[in-house]
Amino acid sequence: MPPKTRYKRWNTFSFYLKSTWWNFLNLFFPLNCAACGNYLLKGEKVICTSCLFQLPKTNFHFQKDNPISEIFIGRVNITNATAFFTFNKGSRYQKLIHKLKYNRQAEIGIELGKHFGNTLMNSEYYRDIDVIIPVPLHPKKKKARTYNQAEMIAKGMAETMNIEMIVDVLVRNIHSESQTKKDKIERWLNVENIFALKSSEKLKNKHVLLVDDVITTGATLEACAQKLLEIDHIKVSIACLAQA
Repeated sequence: MPPKTRYKRWNTFSFYLKSTWWNFLNLFFPLNCAACGNYLLKGEKVICTSCLFQLPKTNFHFQKDNPISEIFIGRVNITNATAFFTFNKGSRYQKLIHKLKYNRQAEIGIELGKHFGNTLMNSEYYRDIDVIIPVPLHPKKKKARTYNQAEMIAKGMAETMNIEMIVDVLVRNIHSESQTKKDKIERWLNVENIFALKSSEKLKNKHVLLVDDVITTGATLEACAQKLLEIDHIKVSIACLAQA
């Protein structure tokens, strides 16, 4: 049998095995969309095509001045800022974020981060990013959740944007209370002076993309950015997965 024919037959057989294995897994261990709960079809990962299509994207990354960048005007010198999508209270997309943060479904962050990274690559404002830094969690909180959700998002973004992710320069050295039920002033006081820098030489002359899961008042991101801006000749842009 000619090598070319053998290669074609092996590819066909390999495809058949993969297809059969997927169908077997989905029969006994159904894989569901993290947003709507419907079964995932072959080729879909974590979130179904329909939910991704309906994702309420902001497209703020195409606008220098947008509702996210306006949050930081007069507060901290941010180069660019954006959020991938918005969500309403009780929507499937809010539940998606909740599963990422509290239900130990790290794959949601990674997968959405990949889509977010692909989106940012189409914007002139984010083409010169040198490094991605996720907003850090305190070690105690990270241990309780088993991972940092912002880091999972940043991991997916770093993969598709082909940019290094750094997690050992900006650290959270004070364990603060949750921001969830605090107002704007309380949120700012809750994160004041809780971040620190280590090995900051790595970030000199770099354009840093600071990544978080959800932005509301921007207090945590502002505190992170102010600390990063203590580094010589650094630029800081912000990218949040969602805007509440």
